[in-house]
Amino acid sequence: MTDARHLIVVDAANVIGSRANGWWKDRAGAARRLLDDVAGLTTQLPETTEVTVVLEGAAKAAADGAQPSAPRMTVVLAPRSGDDKIVDVVAEANSHEQITVVTADRELRTRVEAHGADTVGPGWLWKQLD
Repeated sequence: MTDARHLIVVDAANVIGSRANGWWKDRAGAARRLLDDVAGLTTQLPETTEVTVVLEGAAKAAADGAQPSAPRMTVVLAPRSGDDKIVDVVAEANSHEQITVVTADRELRTRVEAHGADTVGPGWLWKQLD
């Protein structure tokens, strides 16, 4: 018997914005640091766990050039609304038994929970990364 496949979807804007560390001065740089941190985390997660990080707006520039290479990590660029893209990712993730969305956005939580996802706040991810 294999472990259940788990997808963690990260609302990067929400996670980055949850800490007052000057991220607003360099959104792409803050997103790049988050991607680097999440890439490191994926090496510690079970092989049945995948992570998708959704970038929107100015943070999408973090994906220009070399993205961190990590096992089972995907970076998705939202063409418009990051929240809409996250809902799309969750709705299309039918090969995963468990889906967890990392966000504090109440409306987004309601939308993804309607698709069967669990939600956790940004603090959960920061704790995993610290």
